[in-house]
Amino acid sequence: MSQLSEAALSREATAKPQSCVIEQIHQHVSIRRYKPDPIPREWVEAIVAAGQRAATSSNLQAYSVVAVTDAQTRTTLAHLCGEQAHIAQAPVFLAWCADLARLERACELRGYKQVTRYVENFLVAVVDVSLAMQNATLAAESFGLGTCYIGAIRNNPREVIRLLRLPRLVFPIAGMTLGFPDAAPKRHPRLPLRAVLHWECYDRTGEDEHLLAYDRTMAETGIYDGRQVAFPGKPTDMPDYGWLEHSARRVAQPMRIELRQVLREQGFELE
Repeated sequence: MSQLSEAALSREATAKPQSCVIEQIHQHVSIRRYKPDPIPREWVEAIVAAGQRAATSSNLQAYSVVAVTDAQTRTTLAHLCGEQAHIAQAPVFLAWCADLARLERACELRGYKQVTRYVENFLVAVVDVSLAMQNATLAAESFGLGTCYIGAIRNNPREVIRLLRLPRLVFPIAGMTLGFPDAAPKRHPRLPLRAVLHWECYDRTGEDEHLLAYDRTMAETGIYDGRQVAFPGKPTDMPDYGWLEHSARRVAQPMRIELRQVLREQGFELE
């Protein structure tokens, strides 16, 4: 047996005990119906602490989390986030924020002035937030909890900033509902791996074939029944409405066009 094959077998043997992690990842679904049961505070702390163990750029840890349990505040957030009922229903709402304010204080304590005006500084914080959120999701699911990311926290950012008292250089990137699932929604298929994984260079060979096949698969799931995105000049109901039509309609319309201005108001110049 060659040394290379022995090494490969060794890696395979090492990986097998971790298969339960892969299985958990593949079982993920977004939960939009929750039981009223409260979540122990120590669970929330453990979930966020798991988020902290995610990779972070230069150990800057450029994020913060606001955990909201107050029913009235969650109801207000549900309104600000497009009247999403599960935000008010879930016992905990986590607001995940890009945070350069803490680093601003670190600079003040050591006699420096933080550079925050460039896009890169904001991207570092956004990536840090995203990695931490995914870790937290896996941790929450290990407790038997369900989650749903809430991008609509950016629908009315000024109001969310005021409600959560976010200081300068802190900006809400995404929300997350957290609670015990009251329903078990179906998992929906993702794009075929060959449509997203490229070897050595970006290769668009067979792209249309992959997209059309996925479009048919998604249309057959019924996920878009009653959820068709309205678009000027297009029918609101069409029999072949699938992933292609749904996605194209979403990205062909402007969304949250004031974000750059609000970011600047919060101290992110984005130059």
